[in-house]
Amino acid sequence: MAEANNSDFLILITIFVGLGVIILVFLLKWIKQEQSNKDNTKNDKSAKSKSSSTETSGKHGKKEQQAAKPKKKQLTERETRRTARANEKGFNHPWLLATLKGHTGRVLDMDFSANGKYLVSCGDDRTVFIWGAKELANKDRKSLRVNIEFDYATHVKWSPDCKAFIIHRFNENCLEVYKVDKKKDGWLTASKAVTFPKGHDTDVIGMGIASNGKFIMTCSNKTDMIVWDLKGEKLAKLDTFLMSTECAKISPCGRFIVASGFTPEAKTWEVVFDKSGDFKEAKQVPQLNLGGHSSGVYDVAFDVDSSHMATVSKDLTWRLFDTKVNYKQGQDARLDISGRYESSSSKSLVALSPNAEVLVVATANDLQFYSTMTGKLDSTVENISNEHITSILFDASGKHLLVSSDKQIRVFLNVPGYRCAIAHAKEKLKEHQTSATRERLQQLVKESEDFLKNF
Repeated sequence: MAEANNSDFLILITIFVGLGVIILVFLLKWIKQEQSNKDNTKNDKSAKSKSSSTETSGKHGKKEQQAAKPKKKQLTERETRRTARANEKGFNHPWLLATLKGHTGRVLDMDFSANGKYLVSCGDDRTVFIWGAKELANKDRKSLRVNIEFDYATHVKWSPDCKAFIIHRFNENCLEVYKVDKKKDGWLTASKAVTFPKGHDTDVIGMGIASNGKFIMTCSNKTDMIVWDLKGEKLAKLDTFLMSTECAKISPCGRFIVASGFTPEAKTWEVVFDKSGDFKEAKQVPQLNLGGHSSGVYDVAFDVDSSHMATVSKDLTWRLFDTKVNYKQGQDARLDISGRYESSSSKSLVALSPNAEVLVVATANDLQFYSTMTGKLDSTVENISNEHITSILFDASGKHLLVSSDKQIRVFLNVPGYRCAIAHAKEKLKEHQTSATRERLQQLVKESEDFLKNF
């Protein structure tokens, strides 16, 4: 009986000891957990205080950045405008003779009158300007502003008799003739005379009036070309078969139309009239096609009598052709010389001096002058304007090159033309010449060399 009581007592003691151990372990765990919670609370508070200070500084930083950004943006815009104004007003070059100002929008096209007295220009500011061509170097030159109602002109050309000019209206996509009269003071006035019916469904990229006054040509950026009479009647509608057309011009002789575009050659048509002056046909002349390029042709140009034609292509080459050939007997236009030009992947324009001695390529806002005697680059005039050059044109003397871009027309002296004239004259002096011809060539060399001393 005593043994049983002892065993029960031992069991109770074991139970109490076990419970005590369990309670102790539980208390230790609880104390550890509480300590951990206190540490976490402290860490959270410190983290929150750091976070709030960071957020506060971040908010102030953002406010400062937001306050700073507009100022930076305003400065950038202001600097951009200032740079643009500086380029417009401050562009200078030793060859720059004059700058014609009056347009408030981009100048798109220009043309000299046949008598050499006037220059006409058009722009996207809904105006056409007529300038006194013999006063280009004078600051007090005369000009006439003609407003185009509710539209603007993309192309402008003088009539051969210098008594009218014709424009292409962009929105209405039609031609309009303006009559030009003289006032009592000797200057000009212009008024709308005739509006042609719409002829094309897409944009017109080329327009011209034949020097003989027999026809007008328009061509769209697709493949449709129209030959008109001076009263607005269609004489012929042609397909250029160029897939897309970049350029279309009438030759100075008034006989040919040359168009270029996607294909690697410029195509030529002859506009034929009978002996009584009535329109007969407009036929393609394959012998006068200007080929040899490996890509599309951007632009074409002529010398004064259409005996030479020039092309400039997307393949970064220009080519000069002798077109004074007997094409009716099957003789093809001959390649005189070709060269490469530098481009900034934009459409290029080409101009040929009246004597075909200088070829100019305009790409983006740069001019490149080439000698057609050697094919080499003579000079480059860079950064003429902010926007791309829209047209280039020699005057009848070949002494000046006019360049339209931005809101202005800049008149440059054709300095490379004097160097080319010297080279051509010296080559001719090597040949047998009459005494009068030799004296004339020597005088030309002397005058040109004296002129170049200024540059």
